[in-house]
Amino acid sequence: MGVGYKRTTTGFYTDSTVRWDFFLLYLFYMSKGYEGAGSSQDLIPIKEIRDGVVIMNDGTFRAIIMASSVNFALKSEEEQQGIIYQFQNFLNSIKFDTQIVIQSRKFDIMPYINLLEDRKKGQTNDLLKIQTREYIEFVKSFTEQYNVMTKNFFVVVSYQPSIGNDSGGLFSRITGKKGTAAQQETSFENNRSQLEQRVSVVQQGLTRSGIRVVSLGTEELTEIYYRIFNPGETEKKL
Repeated sequence: MGVGYKRTTTGFYTDSTVRWDFFLLYLFYMSKGYEGAGSSQDLIPIKEIRDGVVIMNDGTFRAIIMASSVNFALKSEEEQQGIIYQFQNFLNSIKFDTQIVIQSRKFDIMPYINLLEDRKKGQTNDLLKIQTREYIEFVKSFTEQYNVMTKNFFVVVSYQPSIGNDSGGLFSRITGKKGTAAQQETSFENNRSQLEQRVSVVQQGLTRSGIRVVSLGTEELTEIYYRIFNPGETEKKL
């Protein structure tokens, strides 16, 4: 499902939208007769993830920033106006491709239940043991009746290298040459530097709006994309 704001190169998407895009990509490949031509990995548009940067098959560099939420309703009217003003300035300052992604997942309560069960077994006070058991039953009953969701907020920042500054993407496909390892490494560092400048702009704009941000490293990025392609897997906390 789409989200309610879109301007030029800035888009808002939910996690379901991301999976829908990949489903459409799959249908496109099937319509072109690619069925059985390779593994499902062929449908993943990611070339590699290194040094906190996602490199797409088309040579695009991407960084992902994890952002906190703001309890807007509990703010005073003056604070709300300040947040709106700063966020508006942030949006107007963006001159490059940016996506805001909201990832929703059903919260896995079992690790918490298992922790309570272990506490109950080690409890020597009979009254506390009874209260712990009743609390466990309450938590189980509540989560069976209601879907407890967890939401993560991400900002995806993109950078498309120029043809002359490509690290093995578009330029190498046009010329058939990849250059030396040293040239590729230098090109990668230059492109990453350009991407980090954009990341800095986004981080400063969100921080002024009262939002806490952190750039994801290689391990976190790998986990994020693994979740997208394996939505049924048990959640792990970042």
